[in-house]
Amino acid sequence: MAALGGRGRAAAALLRRGPGTAPGAILGAGPRRHRHKEKWATTAPRIPSTRLALHHFDTSYSLHLGALWPSVRAGLLCEQKYGALLNNFAAADHVPQELELLNATDFVSEAQQWQRGAAVGEVATGCQEGSGEGRTVMQAEMMTQAEMSPPLCTSISSKIKCYTFPRGDITRFRPARPDSLGLLDYYLMDAASLLPVLALDVQPGDFVLDLCAAPGGKTLALLQTGFCGHLAANDVSVSRTKRLYEVLHSYVPKEVRDTVSVTSYDGRDWDQVKGGTFHKVLVDVPCTTDRHSAMEEHNNIFHKRRTKERQMLPMLQLELLMAGILAAKPGAELVYSTCSLSPLQNECVVERALDIAEAQFNIRIHVEDLSHFQTLFQDTFSFFSECRLGELVLPHLTANFGPMYFCKLRRM
Repeated sequence: MAALGGRGRAAAALLRRGPGTAPGAILGAGPRRHRHKEKWATTAPRIPSTRLALHHFDTSYSLHLGALWPSVRAGLLCEQKYGALLNNFAAADHVPQELELLNATDFVSEAQQWQRGAAVGEVATGCQEGSGEGRTVMQAEMMTQAEMSPPLCTSISSKIKCYTFPRGDITRFRPARPDSLGLLDYYLMDAASLLPVLALDVQPGDFVLDLCAAPGGKTLALLQTGFCGHLAANDVSVSRTKRLYEVLHSYVPKEVRDTVSVTSYDGRDWDQVKGGTFHKVLVDVPCTTDRHSAMEEHNNIFHKRRTKERQMLPMLQLELLMAGILAAKPGAELVYSTCSLSPLQNECVVERALDIAEAQFNIRIHVEDLSHFQTLFQDTFSFFSECRLGELVLPHLTANFGPMYFCKLRRM
């Protein structure tokens, strides 16, 4: 057989075929490898999206946060703490007393009381009497310095009430209950998510835009101020907008819902719909949702199929922030926020927006100082002290809220 030429080898191959054997199929030959590639591909082990997320975080956040990263990482991987946002529209006068019996406190009103005490020179006394856990004389001095800025009590809505358990207390809140009219008594959310709403400082009669509103926690908090002359709640996702409708119907009476318009526009095009019309704009953009990405496989943006989408997030965030700036009136205020630790999605987006607003639209933007939030809410949240712009709440085992980045801007 070895002496056969090319035609001889072809003839020998034909002799080895059985009846009905397809051309190219050799009797006695094993299955060809390419026929099994699909099976091998589907059964090969895949790297979980959560592991990809953690690897990315370890690489980038260890540089950004330095020695803080191990404790922040531990917080991300442990159960998140929640706050109970009281529903001012529900007949639930008994709820505050019920929560206080469980040792929960309204962190917003605590901050207001402490600030008012500082304004009349009672900081030192308040610290000595334990008006807030961990208050020190040094903190009192920080508060005195903060008094040189505009009065802090005017920057926090007295109508928003949110109860949290003390640092280190991992008690869970019971599920919300309906009142006699079917409105739920409180909304469970990451308490740090309230900080962008508090920073926005809605005033009576303000026309407010929540550009990326779903699933609805911040929208509900904006309504709790009782100051929205009109609230435009928008989200590009129709399915998430349905969740927003559910929240509004579960917590808000019809006469208040009538002051809210819910839409599903692409937020990047909002200035083409209603440009330059709002007094206050909240731009809570899609992001890497770091806590979810580290813990949940479902809808994880670190899935390999979503790599391009994740890489394009800063561009999407920039476009949304620019749309928010263009939707605001001259003199209006905006808050940009994410639930990510990434400076590329936080400060860098804000800095780029400032440049584009001035260079392309001749709009000057002023970054507002929110450093007093660190002083007012230090008993509840752990803040990152080295943000170039805005404020960042870090997850921590004893105060496991966040991450939450927020930056306040004023259109000049």
